[in-house]
Amino acid sequence: MSSDGIGAHMSMAGGYVKAWERATAVGCQALQIFTKNNMRWKAPPLSAEGARAFRRRTAELKHPVCGHACSLINVAAVKPSIAQLSRATLLDEMRRAEALGLPFLVLHPGNHMGAGEDAGLAAAAANIRWALDRSRSSCVKIALENTAGQGTGLGFRFEHLAAIAEKVALSSRVGFCFDTCHAYAAGYDISRPRGLAATLKEFDRLLGLDNLLGFHFNDSKCGLGSRVDRHEHIGKGHIGLDPFREILRTRAFHSTPKILETPKDASGRADTNNLKALRSLRGS
Repeated sequence: MSSDGIGAHMSMAGGYVKAWERATAVGCQALQIFTKNNMRWKAPPLSAEGARAFRRRTAELKHPVCGHACSLINVAAVKPSIAQLSRATLLDEMRRAEALGLPFLVLHPGNHMGAGEDAGLAAAAANIRWALDRSRSSCVKIALENTAGQGTGLGFRFEHLAAIAEKVALSSRVGFCFDTCHAYAAGYDISRPRGLAATLKEFDRLLGLDNLLGFHFNDSKCGLGSRVDRHEHIGKGHIGLDPFREILRTRAFHSTPKILETPKDASGRADTNNLKALRSLRGS
């Protein structure tokens, strides 16, 4: 089955393969999942049978799939207790991702919590490298995600991601995820064609488009440079439809997964409508 690489983040409640059931029911041809409960540090051991079922379904569908690290992880933490817990949880999630056949795990660069950007970037690199050093036989990559820059969050400038990757110094295991809402909220005006072109050029200069592992497709409830992370349905926010159309029609991004993280509803209609909106922009 061919795939257009357009999908959404789905719950894995009830078993990992259930995420594929939810995804295909609304028309996804790509999937992102958490590898465990997003709001808990610890998780029960991964079921080998559940992991095999998920991998089988992925192989049958031939759609792109990826994971997202849990929100509790703060690799930029300088405080030892938080840093130790964060990197241990990241390593556990990477091992779970490998068992599930996920090629990469999206990771936020974290919050420096008052220690300053330089200290936070150094801590993020050290903690990521710690986890990578302990999973050298794994093929799972870390996809550092750009952020909106709320509070003391890092990653709202591409320079932050470049600094972390440079300090990690393991380019074969580190790539990037581009979130449209986050970029706009951080001050990159991708709503205009020239702004999008300039943003992607800057991304390429600092990070390399060859290292782009996936997109998060989200419109923004908040304005340009607001530094507020609030996702909106496609075409219903400040970004509009133009950048999504341009990315979808760019040949170089055809095989790059494009994952919705837009607001959901119980019926799944919101996901269906957002997927339809994106596919209407893709053209022939």
